[in-house]
Amino acid sequence: MNDQVYSDERARRLVELLRGLGARIDALATDQQLLAAGPELMKLMGDARSELFHYEVRATYDTPQAAESRRIVEEARRGGGTLDFGP
Repeated sequence: MNDQVYSDERARRLVELLRGLGARIDALATDQQLLAAGPELMKLMGDARSELFHYEVRATYDTPQAAESRRIVEEARRGGGTLDFGP
């Protein structure tokens, strides 16, 4: 599997991580509990932040094949004459 692409399984784990963070915050019933859980929440938020960064980078990664396909389409739209399908 291409390391540059964010897999569906990894995306599902990210969603679970974010929902888990929200559920943990929601479970802290009082302001005092919420503040006391600072270190735990910092770790959870750090994990979520890191994974969100990886998601953004990989979800927007442009594979060489996609870039070439886009180039061909753009050239055709501009009426660039003959299309070069070669490497």
